[in-house]
Amino acid sequence: MTFGKNLRIDPDRLWDSLMEMARIGPGVAGGNNRQTLTDEDAEGRALFQSWCEAAGMTMGVDTMGNMFATRPGEDPDALPVYMGSHLDTQPTGGKYDGVLGVLGGLEVIRTLNDMGVKTKHPIVVANWTNEEGTRFAPPMLASGVFAGKHTQDWAYDRVDSEGMRFGDELQRIGWVGDEPVGARKMHAMFELHIEQGPILEAESKDIGVVTHGQGLRWIECTVTGKESHTGSTPMHMRRNAGRGLALITELVHDIAMKNQPNAVGAIGHVDVYPNSRNIIPGKVVFTVDMRTHLLDKLNGMVAEFMERAPELCAEIGTEFSCEIVGQFDPPAFDETCVTAVRNAARDLGYSHMDIVSGAGHDACWINDVAPTAMIMCPCVDGLSHNEAEDISREWAQAGTDVLLHAVLETAEVVQQD
Repeated sequence: MTFGKNLRIDPDRLWDSLMEMARIGPGVAGGNNRQTLTDEDAEGRALFQSWCEAAGMTMGVDTMGNMFATRPGEDPDALPVYMGSHLDTQPTGGKYDGVLGVLGGLEVIRTLNDMGVKTKHPIVVANWTNEEGTRFAPPMLASGVFAGKHTQDWAYDRVDSEGMRFGDELQRIGWVGDEPVGARKMHAMFELHIEQGPILEAESKDIGVVTHGQGLRWIECTVTGKESHTGSTPMHMRRNAGRGLALITELVHDIAMKNQPNAVGAIGHVDVYPNSRNIIPGKVVFTVDMRTHLLDKLNGMVAEFMERAPELCAEIGTEFSCEIVGQFDPPAFDETCVTAVRNAARDLGYSHMDIVSGAGHDACWINDVAPTAMIMCPCVDGLSHNEAEDISREWAQAGTDVLLHAVLETAEVVQQD
């Protein structure tokens, strides 16, 4: 059955839901601090559950705390179509990162109820636990267990900065479910998310049709030199580990620029030893983050780095060592699901463009076990993981309208009042 372009979500209701959720775990500068498995996370979960039950859905929770609210379909044997993202935030996070995908999914269900639309496939709205990974590393932890990337025992043993175990904290806030994690089967999944980058806004596009996620390599590096006095050590006799860091910083930038488009690289975390004003650094430990959406390109970037970095350090009398401490290969999202997103944007009259996700998302893991796609809307100045993160009501509506129609195409409408 076909459904008309005039079928749209209620933007005011969606916005009100976003603002009401943002009251839970307010940040100090207008954003949110609703970190995973905190009391604030539990409160946000309870509010989401109450909204889902009011919309006629039933809630299931698995042993990783993932929440699944189900609207039944007309065919009891049809696999569900999933929507969702995450409700947890960074310590200084915004109101929309992840939350838009969860509450946008809820708004889709509310709209279907309003319009009397029935689908062949059930539709499920998911809230994935610990997507951010700020309190318990790594990010996308529970969707990773769901997809078989991690074991549940390993995930339960993750600890935060205060030594609290993930499994203990999940139990403490009362969100350990009884479903075996990963037991659910999916017909497809769609994740709506803010871009977290500046491309869509700069190109004046309403919708990003996400074709790929970026693969990632985190390389922890150590440059070893010799500690000595900054004032009395002649320049030609220095073995300055800090200089090695500087050279490698430029190397990372050079490699990323040579592999454009859609390749990035930077050094984020740095520890300098002994970190004294008047001592030349004897050791620097830092992490290189390299990402791109093509596996061969990513492997080539890493290979070039591994070859050139030791040479640069040897030239200045320092030693270099490294190991890969984090990685995932770039996902290519399902062509049928991506086409459903593109068709929805086109049919609804929203400007759109293909885009690569620069960040990791739960959809990147779920893509390994079910056909998956992502929808992105712009965010102001590309700012995210910041309390000043902002989107417009119109962008939220556009993304959720596209989600609605992509899900309906996939879930197969059988009746509309």
